[in-house]
Amino acid sequence: MYTITRLFFLTTFCLFTALISKAQEEYTTFSNLAYLSEEKIEVDSLQRLNLVVPTNVENPPLLIWIGAGAWSFVNRHQEMDLAKKIAEQGIAVASVGHRLSKGAFAIKTRTHGVKHPAHIKDVAAAVKWLVGEAKTYGYDADNIFVGGYSSGAHLAALLATDQRYLKAEGLDASLIKGILPVGGTYDIVDYHSAFVNAKTARNREMADTHVKDVFGETEKDFKQASPVTYLKNLTAPMLLISDRSLYRYTEVFEKALQEIDYQAYAIYHVFQKNHNELWEEMSYEEISMARMLMVQFILQHTS
Repeated sequence: MYTITRLFFLTTFCLFTALISKAQEEYTTFSNLAYLSEEKIEVDSLQRLNLVVPTNVENPPLLIWIGAGAWSFVNRHQEMDLAKKIAEQGIAVASVGHRLSKGAFAIKTRTHGVKHPAHIKDVAAAVKWLVGEAKTYGYDADNIFVGGYSSGAHLAALLATDQRYLKAEGLDASLIKGILPVGGTYDIVDYHSAFVNAKTARNREMADTHVKDVFGETEKDFKQASPVTYLKNLTAPMLLISDRSLYRYTEVFEKALQEIDYQAYAIYHVFQKNHNELWEEMSYEEISMARMLMVQFILQHTS
């Protein structure tokens, strides 16, 4: 079952047909672009982005996209199928890489990784570079959107709410015209608690080997890394998409939005798909309702 709540834009069959027929736009792909100066790069293979720019659209909007991977296994190249499908609809897409946490909960031999706020600092640096290179690559710096999947959804929401990271790059959060978090978690205190109270010993261990490994040791650390902490700063419209596996985390975020009476958001719950299945649908399927809603959201909010 698919449900849509607080949907403030039309989603008709005619619209979807129009989007499908609009596909086949040509695009150019630029890979492994460094968004930091050489002296600032710490992990050269990670602190880069891939860019897909439609060539048949003049000055298209830009979606800055942060991939999934539990803050520890994000791979910008794996997001390129999705990026190209969105680019076919006349939207430029930057798939952003960032430094990674240790991820020892999944790979025991990994001994090094960064913690918050390293990930979000990298994303903010990528935004600065993309704003500055808009004329070079041919997209519109006045129509920038940010989104992501899973851990990338958290980072997209955090970038738009905790404005410190954009300000540190000399940018104003008002440059973000819309936010598209998909399948993420947005209250890290709640996220940590879910692992602490998990049914299996392995999942309980992940409160330390995963959550603390990424965000730090204390509840204060978790709050500082949580988009819900900074909702008073939220001004951009938001399209939240969730899957069956992580639905509860989106529900927590929705409740927080309701508590501040924030109106400019829409939620699309995909209960038929688990976390991996929704990502695969969006990335590989010819028709994806979630992807179509993302495209329409961006086009509607492009000035």
